[in-house]
Amino acid sequence: MKKIYASFLALGIGLLTVTSSLAQQTAVDFFNEGVQKSNAKDFTGALQAFTTAIIMNPENSASYYNRALAKSSLNDIQGAVSDLDQAIELNPQDANAFLYRGMSRSKLEDFRGAMQDFNRSIELSPNDAFLYYNRGICRSQMNYLASALTDFNKAASISPNDANVLTARGNCKNQLTDYRGALADFGLALEKSPNKVTALAGRGYSRFKTEDYKGALADFSRSIELSPQDADLFYKRGLVKTRMADFENAVADYNKTLELNPNHYKAFFSRGFCRSRTGSNKLALTDLDRAIEMDNRGLQTTKAYYSEFITQNLLPLLATVVQDRYKVSELGDDRADAYLVRGILKNSTGDGKPALADLNRAVELNPTSSESYFIRGIIRSSLGDQKGALIDCNSTVKLNPRHAEAYYLRGIVRYDSGDEVGGCTDLSRSGELGYVQSYKIIADRCNKVVRQ
Repeated sequence: MKKIYASFLALGIGLLTVTSSLAQQTAVDFFNEGVQKSNAKDFTGALQAFTTAIIMNPENSASYYNRALAKSSLNDIQGAVSDLDQAIELNPQDANAFLYRGMSRSKLEDFRGAMQDFNRSIELSPNDAFLYYNRGICRSQMNYLASALTDFNKAASISPNDANVLTARGNCKNQLTDYRGALADFGLALEKSPNKVTALAGRGYSRFKTEDYKGALADFSRSIELSPQDADLFYKRGLVKTRMADFENAVADYNKTLELNPNHYKAFFSRGFCRSRTGSNKLALTDLDRAIEMDNRGLQTTKAYYSEFITQNLLPLLATVVQDRYKVSELGDDRADAYLVRGILKNSTGDGKPALADLNRAVELNPTSSESYFIRGIIRSSLGDQKGALIDCNSTVKLNPRHAEAYYLRGIVRYDSGDEVGGCTDLSRSGELGYVQSYKIIADRCNKVVRQ
């Protein structure tokens, strides 16, 4: 967004004019000097010139407006808001003043105040695409995605060739899981601006989510060429390589992510996942510990997570089927999956009780995850807590009535606990849902139950 602000800064300053009487000529001279210095990117000099103009003529709203833009370029956001307050007080019909105050308030995370400013700027200038675009960005930051998409659609209808608008709409569609729609927007944006990193990265993520891994890899690699210091680009390319089972090269990308951003806790989780798949369980556990323990305050959050998988050795055939079924995605902000994976790894090394503690935490953080209950049920059964395993299987099938392996596990527990009819019923349901291992037990045990 900084580049957008800079281009509009120059435009806004260039268009502003001052009408004044002859008695204000000296103030006009300083004002014009400020405009010239702003256009030359000398924002410190511009600030001084606009300040002098204000001292000489404190009733000129344009001086406050332009000084606010200079302060914003010098990262004095609160100071910019103060000047824009004054500009609006002097000229309450200035749509640009409301726009830039809204943008400044967004930077200060005063999103509600920003929304009020964007609404007012649109009332004053309803045919300006940039206003809808910025309100859409603000709504996205507030997670009002449907409303944000409406704003981006309006901006695109006014300015259909604006790569920034198309990219923002694509990112919004990604968040709404409309990956095909997002791909169309990113494609158009890249036609207008082939080296736009945010559009390339956005399209890479859309391709990743639609399983076009080759295309995703190409987009992220090109993004990295254009922006080699962006840690998140290496992280996302690592996700693609992980999905392609290229674990060694994925680890290299996660290493680079952590070199550029040592606080990227998701990269620790991802690297731990890859290491677990290559047999480096101790290193994997270390990474998962870091992912869980690291303070993530102030870090950017996306709607990203890793899907559950099983590597424990209690039920090898069952574990293999579940592991093959689940694919890598991204780590959720609640980190429930990090506890889940760490628990699986601990259980696979014989640390059943610490593994159970991790699964308890995973269920606590995400009580609607059927897989967390299922895996905890496996661990509880391995520790001899068959009643607890049965309760977890009940929770699993309640959340996911088509969870074949959960019926299989519950069938085993029921059968071993003496409820042979109930156990065989569950095993039959498991087979119906596609877990064919159930039929072996049915043939060995359940036909005898029926004949008795």
